[in-house]
Amino acid sequence: MNPAKWWREDACAQVNARHVDVMDGIRALCIFIVAWYHIWQQSWLWPTLDVGGFTLNFDPLVRSGYIWVDAMLLISGFLLFLPYARELDSPAPRMPDAAGFYVRRALRILPSYWLSVLSIFCFVALPSGAYHSTSYMLRDLISHLTFTHVFAYDTYVATQLNVVLWTLAVEVQFYLIFPLLARAFFRKPALTYALMLGASLLYRGLVLATCTDTTLLVNQLPAFFDVYANGFLAAVVFVRLTRDLRHTPYTRILFTALSVMLLCVVWHIVVRQAGSGSTEEIRRGQMIHRYAFSAVLSAFIVCTANAGALWRFLFSNRLMRYLSAVSFNFYIWHQYLAVKLREWGIPPSVSAQPNFDGEMPWQWQYTLLCFALALLVATLITYAFERPIARLGARVYSARRAGRKPKDDLRARG
Repeated sequence: MNPAKWWREDACAQVNARHVDVMDGIRALCIFIVAWYHIWQQSWLWPTLDVGGFTLNFDPLVRSGYIWVDAMLLISGFLLFLPYARELDSPAPRMPDAAGFYVRRALRILPSYWLSVLSIFCFVALPSGAYHSTSYMLRDLISHLTFTHVFAYDTYVATQLNVVLWTLAVEVQFYLIFPLLARAFFRKPALTYALMLGASLLYRGLVLATCTDTTLLVNQLPAFFDVYANGFLAAVVFVRLTRDLRHTPYTRILFTALSVMLLCVVWHIVVRQAGSGSTEEIRRGQMIHRYAFSAVLSAFIVCTANAGALWRFLFSNRLMRYLSAVSFNFYIWHQYLAVKLREWGIPPSVSAQPNFDGEMPWQWQYTLLCFALALLVATLITYAFERPIARLGARVYSARRAGRKPKDDLRARG
């Protein structure tokens, strides 16, 4: 096909409101930046790259990599509310089924999550004698199985299981109230947005004003209501644009330029956050920047989804689709594997502290091994464990809703 003709046809094509293809790449990149930060904490590999005599310094991006967890929650809010946003202007709106929502979320989250918790508990924590008492052991295990581990220091920060799972606790807590929030936003979007924003600003304001140690407070659910609200709003704006905007080559160029500009604003926030000093300053900076960061990223998502084909391709291609597909399990396992590889001395090093001593061959080997091993584990769990269970659960749920016996339904399909 003539490139010019293809470009014009793509520029005038309608954006798909049901599948936001660029979200694959945006989600994957956010999760891999967080992973890079966690692996960098162990390797101390200086994040620079020399290209044609120019040095690209990724230090601010990696040093503040933890703030991209906020982006992950923003993306969750966007995708969860998207079905509601598509019904907003419908003369006879059909609200997504709350029971179906909970079943789909459980099938998506619980198998891989519980596999991580129970395998680490049974095969690492218990055999290594990690628990000093039976009560702590039970508290750590039960709180993780029930997504309540973020409420106590010893089960959150000092857990013997997997510290990154705090994100899943916040997500699941949000899932519990999502159908109510979504319906409220559907009926009264401006009021609901204002209340969600106000709740987060009030919570973070009180924490910043009254607490000298924000360890347990920075990542509680109320601190993220405005992030989720920005995700809801971005979904509404995205759907409205897909319905009302007729794209031309000029609109595609405009949205591409806006997307790049917003990415520059994101970089400015990243650099400011990377300048934080102590651990407490890092947490306070994260709370201060949280709303602006999520708001700019919301606009970036909308603009990128409407940008030109080449810019969209960076976020929507086979590699990004694969990375997005395994990103959930990659996130669950990357940090734990990185810590254990460091503890077990894999790969071997010359220095006793190769990260502090700047042993570059080890730093590169270790970094690449962490990414590769986490990807391998994530791929195996996603395609051999998570997806088969999700498909089976979906069939059983559909059969029950249709009034059939699950065994009969499975037999008919098999």
